[in-house]
Amino acid sequence: MNSRERVRKAVLFEGPDRIPYDLPEAFGSDFLSVGPAPDPNWKPKIKTETEWEDEFGCIWRKLKLSTDKTMGQVKVHPLSDYRMLENFKFPDYQNPERYREAQKIISANRKEKFVLAGIPFSIIHRLQYLRGFEQGLTDPYLYPEQVGLLLDKLADIAIESIENFAKLGIDGIMSCDDWGLEDRPMINPEIFRKFFKPRYARVYQFAHQKGILAFLHSCGYIIDLLEDFIDAGLNVVQMDQQENMGMERLSKLFGGRLCFWCPVDIQKTMVKGTIADVENYAKALINNLGKFNGGFIAKWYPSPEAAGHSPEKIDAMAKTFVEYGKSFYNISNGSISRE
Repeated sequence: MNSRERVRKAVLFEGPDRIPYDLPEAFGSDFLSVGPAPDPNWKPKIKTETEWEDEFGCIWRKLKLSTDKTMGQVKVHPLSDYRMLENFKFPDYQNPERYREAQKIISANRKEKFVLAGIPFSIIHRLQYLRGFEQGLTDPYLYPEQVGLLLDKLADIAIESIENFAKLGIDGIMSCDDWGLEDRPMINPEIFRKFFKPRYARVYQFAHQKGILAFLHSCGYIIDLLEDFIDAGLNVVQMDQQENMGMERLSKLFGGRLCFWCPVDIQKTMVKGTIADVENYAKALINNLGKFNGGFIAKWYPSPEAAGHSPEKIDAMAKTFVEYGKSFYNISNGSISRE
């Protein structure tokens, strides 16, 4: 079973030979990640070390400090007035030049790894970048028609990108939207269902029609939204936190219907736990979420210094995922069961 087959079987609950993983270079990965390149016809109005414009016209800034390792914050919101929406210039994700480099990378893959393509579909974040943080949260109440039109356009852009990637033979799409605070969703679930869920469903349905699986990164307390994501067609949720919702609870409510792609909880056990705690938590993730003939993919957090993860704990987590993960499924008599 190669990496592509292994990941698909884990996602679709069809019995992988081991737990798939995406870990530090020393341990390896079952994934090959690609994404669209910048539009060669677009030039930013400003680009310095601490200030830059993205393709949507948002101006980002960060501190003039070597210690600022963040992605910065949007300080200029180009769609501050919805009267600008009709003539607003959105990025062109139909341009085939964006996908030339991805095509080269995929061609060299020879279908051995699972090809995961990042797409421009961070709809709550992009709404806030274009409109402002407060406006992004209040628009569904104050400007329901206008925000609906904007979200439809963002979904159109995602579909344009998927259509181009589908021609390259990708296996999955990845997008990022952090929907949770520490103890609750960022917005009322009813607002999510009315405005955001239909756009996710349209994008995921298009991907599925192309034979492509849908992945989403979302941090925070999102347990109240996961049923809606499943209904919309999400296949895999990549979450870096689980302790705030409860690993067993996630398993009980969604196990066997949604695949989880996780490291050991990045805010609690990976920071405050001992080496033994990290090892035990890694095993518990597999035991609880991977026991459905699939359903779990192991991961590490790729910015360990920013999160306060020691090399020793990262090593312990990765070794446990690999060693325990390879013996977790026992193939016998044509069926797969947990050892």
